Amino acid sequence: MKKTIIIAIGMTVLAFVMAGTAKAGVLDSLQLRARIGYSIGGTTPVPLPATIRSIDSYSLTPSFMVGFDAQLPLNELWGITAGLHVENKAMKSDITTKSYHMEVIKGGSQIIGLFTGHVSQKVTQWMLTVPVQATLTLGKKVVLRGGPYVSFLLSKEFSGIASDGYLREGDPTGAKIFIGDKEGEWATYEFDDDLRTVQFGIGIGADWQVYKRFGLSADLNWGLTGIFPSDFKAIEQTLYPIYATIGVFYILK
Repeated sequence: MKKTIIIAIGMTVLAFVMAGTAKAGVLDSLQLRARIGYSIGGTTPVPLPATIRSIDSYSLTPSFMVGFDAQLPLNELWGITAGLHVENKAMKSDITTKSYHMEVIKGGSQIIGLFTGHVSQKVTQWMLTVPVQATLTLGKKVVLRGGPYVSFLLSKEFSGIASDGYLREGDPTGAKIFIGDKEGEWATYEFDDDLRTVQFGIGIGADWQVYKRFGLSADLNWGLTGIFPSDFKAIEQTLYPIYATIGVFYILK
């Protein structure tokens, strides 16, 4: 991961240096954009495993993004942009599971096994994100973007409740532990400290300049590393943050 970050930063610096030396006065065309957006998405395995039988509910949560981008043209069509964004990727969901591997706390004790029942989950990640993207300018109004990003977590939460079911301790033939649907009877879990503090992904987007300095934007960001390290085994699947963002931007320069 550290090598990936260093390479991404190095490529960005190199592109700006090459552009500055290749074309006199190119830095005068550097454009700065301030942007704000609202994100909708979730943290999910891809594809959904058979152990997740249904998604019973999904709640929108305040997931905002605010930041700045610097866009540098390399020629009339192509360019490069780098940004600094503060964003929140959050979700609340209720799912029904069957033989889903979990580690939960019940009655003050940790139990590990295969859970069948109802799971309510909450995920919140505040992060500082650095996107590095190639740009393609179409006409004078539309810019298409695409490239990698790296995110550094500022605060994090991953918690939930398992209820209205049972857990087979250890394996499918293990002891059956019943878990009720009332407070005091259900089981809980919390993996805040296990979340990966540096995450890597790829994003695509588009900017449409609507009026003078104002415009609209749309983005899709897909995490590639998962929100937990590869040696995290409390949850059996890799969970990827996948979020779409609709926003507005203002051209500062």
